[in-house]
Amino acid sequence: MTTSSAIHSPHLFFLPKTTVSHITRFVVIRGSTSLPAKVVCFQGKLAESGLGGSSSLKPVAATLLIEQKEEVKTVLALFLKQQGLSNTAVVKTINKSDLFLEHLVLRLHSLHKSRNMAGRELTTMEIREALNPYFEALHCQHGDAFIHMVEHFPDQKKLPGLAIDSLRSRAMARVSESVPVEDLPPHVIYLVELGLDLEKIRAIIWRFPSFAYCSLERKVKPLVEFLIKIGVPESGIPNVLYKSPQLCWVSLSKNLIPTMRYLEDELGINQQKWPELILRRPLLFACSRRKFNSTVTFLTEMGLSKETVGKVLIRRPTIVSFSVEDKLRPTAKYLSSLGVDVTVIMQGAPAILTLSIENNLRPMTDFFLEKGYSMEEIAMMIQRFPSLYNYSLFKNVLPKWEFFLSMGYPRSELVKFSTYFGYSLEGRIKPRYARMKLCGVLLSLNRLLSSSDNNLDKALKAKMNKLEKRDG
Repeated sequence: MTTSSAIHSPHLFFLPKTTVSHITRFVVIRGSTSLPAKVVCFQGKLAESGLGGSSSLKPVAATLLIEQKEEVKTVLALFLKQQGLSNTAVVKTINKSDLFLEHLVLRLHSLHKSRNMAGRELTTMEIREALNPYFEALHCQHGDAFIHMVEHFPDQKKLPGLAIDSLRSRAMARVSESVPVEDLPPHVIYLVELGLDLEKIRAIIWRFPSFAYCSLERKVKPLVEFLIKIGVPESGIPNVLYKSPQLCWVSLSKNLIPTMRYLEDELGINQQKWPELILRRPLLFACSRRKFNSTVTFLTEMGLSKETVGKVLIRRPTIVSFSVEDKLRPTAKYLSSLGVDVTVIMQGAPAILTLSIENNLRPMTDFFLEKGYSMEEIAMMIQRFPSLYNYSLFKNVLPKWEFFLSMGYPRSELVKFSTYFGYSLEGRIKPRYARMKLCGVLLSLNRLLSSSDNNLDKALKAKMNKLEKRDG
């Protein structure tokens, strides 16, 4: 097994016992909660395991590792509960999985090296996103022996020999075309009757094999009934479950309902908005309270009232899933450096905060700087049309820019009406420009593109009459 494949393989890689004992000595400081200033070093055998990346020292704050281990415990416990384990069984497994937990902490370290080196904490959502696909892959690989593997990690000899993907094969067999409809699992029959296509259910099970064994009475039906109760149209529920089947394992009493209360009590999002949010971003309600608090605190720090924050979440609920320190704050800082009022941007186009500075924002800014626009003019263009950053520079903006140069307008016209780049070149800009040119007049870019067809005709006729009277 090579170093690179060990890190990126969806299957579990096993460390030699000597490596594990070495890592245990250096990574986990048992009983050392009073050592916040100490530093732990990944070295020697860590590099051999493929997690260190090199033989150089990798200092990581001990407290950060301890905190990450606790977060990892929480995420693993949730996954185990989703597999149907009782609380007692989950606690028992967690208590016997110390080496597996250390392995997961190292995995997080390898996936987020820069974050750990900077001492920045991963959010619960980021840890889930990093580990849940890994858990699913391991679950598929080991099937019924998954729990056994967790408890006896890293001793491969103790693991029953199960073929890779055996769980997925068994799960897919429960909904194969050869199975009569009446013999399908109860929750599958229920969802088909609800309107979820059987092929889509098969696609869900392929992605999440454990869904084949999901309880109708304890998981699926209570969720569906709850969604209907709060106003989600029954016709929309199949799509919600197809996009986010993980909701079936989210606790109504511990996650969904408390989150909805928080949105209503703290942010003023009333119950009438819940169905819309669930239809657009189902997993928003699975986010931890800490993640919500982190995002809300950031947005209020930027000058938004809590009521406005609520409106931002309705407009762009996915913003909650992004890291404040790694994504939202740096983007806001970059926009501020251009002279853009970030508060206005967050209210009108919050999606801009989730874009990449290097791949989206900076190239677009540099493009207009190269075309001779000042930073102040670019800030005004962005202020008036923040979605400009959403467009592809080469596929969208550049062709429209080249056509704009042929239209006879001064370049300052784009500063006044940067929304120009939001219109279709072939479907709107070229046809309307041709009509205007045929009339022999010149309307402002704003009036040319934003007017309705009827109003455009009136504007063209009025302009033509004005010219005739002047020349007459």
